[in-house]
Amino acid sequence: MKILVPVDGSPFTKRMLAYLAAHDEWLGDAHRYTLLHVSPAVPPRAAAALDKSLLQDHYAEQSDKVFKPIRSFFGKQKINAEYMAKVGPAADNIAATATKGKFDLLMMGSHGHGLLGNLVLGSVTTKVMALCGVPLLIVR
Repeated sequence: MKILVPVDGSPFTKRMLAYLAAHDEWLGDAHRYTLLHVSPAVPPRAAAALDKSLLQDHYAEQSDKVFKPIRSFFGKQKINAEYMAKVGPAADNIAATATKGKFDLLMMGSHGHGLLGNLVLGSVTTKVMALCGVPLLIVR
């Protein structure tokens, strides 16, 4: 199974990874994982004032900060994974990547680092559900 796992480093990302580790059926060579981190874009005026390489370094650092503990976790579990970083609106990027990449499953935490939380699901998760036809496993 080809599985897309959006991550942001929040406690719900950690819960989703703990769920993955606790269920043997998700481990092993039967699944191919792609971890996706979407960095919010720097506002256009600020981005125009910055050197492009400095801006790219900023985005790369944000993703590396999120991926570092996940790489360690996946290494301990002996799970091979691909790591993908994008910039822009999280829900739009997640839904587009899941659809274009022809993933079989999208596995994500119910909430993330958003400033305003919804009562039942986070705003990104809710929007991904609306935009994407790929089956979604939400871990709370």
